[in-house]
Amino acid sequence: MEYIHGTDDFQLNKKSAVTLGKFDGIHTGHQKLIEIVRQKADEENLLAVLFTFDSLPLSICPQKHQHFISTSSERRRLCENFGIDVEIEYPFTEEFMNMEPEDFICRILIDKLHAKYLFIDEIQNVKGFEEVINAFRGEGDYSIFITGSNSYLLSGELITKLTGRYIEFEMMPLSFEEYIDMKKFYGKEVSYNLTDELDRYLIEGGFPKTIFYDNPDDKRTYIKSVIGEILEKDIKHRVKIRNVSVFEKVQTYLINNFGSTTSLKSILKELHKSGMNIKRETLNRYINILMDAKIIYECKRFDLKSKKSINGEQKYYLSDMGFYFATNTDNRINYGPALENVVFNYAKSKGYDISIGRIGKLECDFIMRDNMNNYGYVQVTMTTMLNRETEDREYAPLEMIKDNYPKYVLTRNDMIQKRNGIIHENIPQFMAAGKLF
Repeated sequence: MEYIHGTDDFQLNKKSAVTLGKFDGIHTGHQKLIEIVRQKADEENLLAVLFTFDSLPLSICPQKHQHFISTSSERRRLCENFGIDVEIEYPFTEEFMNMEPEDFICRILIDKLHAKYLFIDEIQNVKGFEEVINAFRGEGDYSIFITGSNSYLLSGELITKLTGRYIEFEMMPLSFEEYIDMKKFYGKEVSYNLTDELDRYLIEGGFPKTIFYDNPDDKRTYIKSVIGEILEKDIKHRVKIRNVSVFEKVQTYLINNFGSTTSLKSILKELHKSGMNIKRETLNRYINILMDAKIIYECKRFDLKSKKSINGEQKYYLSDMGFYFATNTDNRINYGPALENVVFNYAKSKGYDISIGRIGKLECDFIMRDNMNNYGYVQVTMTTMLNRETEDREYAPLEMIKDNYPKYVLTRNDMIQKRNGIIHENIPQFMAAGKLF
């Protein structure tokens, strides 16, 4: 791999697929970008290029506190491992900082890098980027991929400003498998007992930076700052919220009641009990804002007999369990909803559409549907070993489903059993192995 550092005196000798960003830590989203860059480079005999910057000089950006997850040498090693041909650490000078986006496109992306494919990370930080992207695409035969981490990018607003075709990929916090791998990579202690690691994962969540804090209070403080940043830098900038305190109470209510069956009517009733008067339309809007910001996900009910969705009854799951434990002082795990939440997020990260199944008076925790319209049915419970009644309760909904799609009972740490062809797995081993439903 060629490494260009601290100079603007270079020019590539052939066309390239370029990914542009800070690339600190090389998380899952970065890896996806690099994978696509490498694939495009192989398909069309291009150079795979990663374009990033050296440290921000404090003389230029004195207000910026610099904390990096990985060093320059660690990033270089990761780039080599992922098949990058050229890594460029461009000097972040005052002249560069004041460069117009159009000049950057013409002088660097086109003239120096001969970019044919462009992959840009955290593009929401560039003011007016939509016009620049549209202009760049209009200049010639370019394909552009952009990533970002706020609800503006993830909502429909962005699409109205970008012309032409688009495909959207959603990246989530670290999965359990990635959480374990990242701890190993950075030399953090990993227990041989995956159940212990699952319990830590439930409390700490999947935000990569939490791994670097050893003190639980520091982890909690960091995750609280993430929630605050989403509210201050994302939600408030994108939508108008007249009564922020009411919005925050709605947010707190949904975070504290994740995994519970709910409806607008039941939420309004509970909020009114606490003395909060809020209109149904306002509550619905606040919930949609939280979903756009990827703090919560909605999981609707589906009746297996009528084959129809059931309106008005749904559950909300957290995009990361750290949101709950960071905002509550009690670290005791309520395994029922917590395990459901982690399985829901795992399935979502694997691309499944997820709903809650109703079979008569019984309920199947999850119906999983992949992009080939194959189904899987899943029951999630801490254990089936308390007594026979507990076991029957978990297996009964699955035994009532008469089609031949696979059926699963997922537990925290039980002895594996066999019953009527239903697959029994323990959650830590299932997720750590990256298995599919």
